[in-house]
Amino acid sequence: MSHILIVEDEPVIRGALRKLLVRHEHSVEEAESVEQAREYSLNQFDLIISDLRLPGAPGTSLIATAGNTPVLIMTSYASLRSAVDAMRQGAVDYIPKPFDHDEMLLAVDRVLKEGRLNRGNRALRRDLERSFPVRNMIGNSEAMEELKHRISRVGPTNTPVLIMGEAGTGKELTARALHEHSERTNGPLVSVQCAALPKALQLTELFGDDDQPGRIEEADGGTLFLDEVGELAGEVQSRLLTLLTHHEIHRQGSLSPRRVDVRILASSQLDLPGRVADGSFRQDLYYRLNVMELTLPPLNSRQEDLEPLANALLARGCEKLNRPDLHFTPEALQAMRSYSWPGNVRELDNVIERAIILTEEDGIGPAQLGLNPNRTPQRVSRASLDPSEDLSLEDYFTRFVMENQDSMTETELAQKLGISRKSLWERRQRLGIPRKKASARR
Repeated sequence: MSHILIVEDEPVIRGALRKLLVRHEHSVEEAESVEQAREYSLNQFDLIISDLRLPGAPGTSLIATAGNTPVLIMTSYASLRSAVDAMRQGAVDYIPKPFDHDEMLLAVDRVLKEGRLNRGNRALRRDLERSFPVRNMIGNSEAMEELKHRISRVGPTNTPVLIMGEAGTGKELTARALHEHSERTNGPLVSVQCAALPKALQLTELFGDDDQPGRIEEADGGTLFLDEVGELAGEVQSRLLTLLTHHEIHRQGSLSPRRVDVRILASSQLDLPGRVADGSFRQDLYYRLNVMELTLPPLNSRQEDLEPLANALLARGCEKLNRPDLHFTPEALQAMRSYSWPGNVRELDNVIERAIILTEEDGIGPAQLGLNPNRTPQRVSRASLDPSEDLSLEDYFTRFVMENQDSMTETELAQKLGISRKSLWERRQRLGIPRKKASARR
């Protein structure tokens, strides 16, 4: 039997909730305000269910004084933004009013189960956080230290996280770090490259059909990472909201719901608030995903991390390509410091791998890196492209895409260039090459 405190100023709602919980063998106390609730010793309860809007003080003010007792917030749909703010302050979840009885019982059972697990593992988790720092994230700059601290804090929770940052800053690596710092680390981490999925296949790929499960069910018991979530179609966004709210999905063509236990991580380098404003991304889904936001710093904003990061990538690349004992010359390090790195860590990794292949000496110099600190990617018009020019790789990419995008699909362009659809999309964003809406077959 669990001991639950209801904080609600409307007697009818308070009474109905009490009857529901007592009927399911919970012990219940009541309060009609935060002030009255604080007359109890709050740590005696296994759960506090509080209305968001109460006379005198909001229900969120109980969070600070509730200690380890979880607080579940009830709110109307009109208060969605406030409800998400409540979760950022520490509420475990929120339930819309008027509440559905089954949804309330599911939420209560879930929170109580997680609460028992958290109480049993809290001391162990603190020890693990001290013993196992965030791995594979190299850098001691202030921005990276703050990022690693936030990962260690939010990782052990089930809170959705929205990871923001430019292409190549390490959003998938951050998602992996969050998964490895969670209690789901023994479960699967399923990554979905949303930008690489044709719109017509997104529903089946994610939610499955009668014949086979989708990626969401594959992540059951673990973590689902939606890379470039802003690329999802409207119907997919709607179903994803249902998953986040009710923890269930429907396969394509099926009317039977399937319950799944997944933690959602998402990333974007798009202006998602702008997409919410223009109606192309659901506002309620944005707030559900953005309970915690992690913003990854671009490489050119953390110069002090460049050399240790380059050396780590060099060591990994030498092992991969069987080229031991290579090092950067002082001139090469200076060339890297002088370059703007528009492609961030991914570009650095690619440049170093190319240098390992090209160098015939033990020392990698500026010539093997092939960096031009005075050149940055520019928007290029079709008229400016001259086949006789000595083109860089980025110039060649721009020229090829602009000359062929009217006659090829995105998949065909990517195949001809020898890259994935996701890489094609990212390079379009970085080089400022818009995708033609009138292009043939998508």
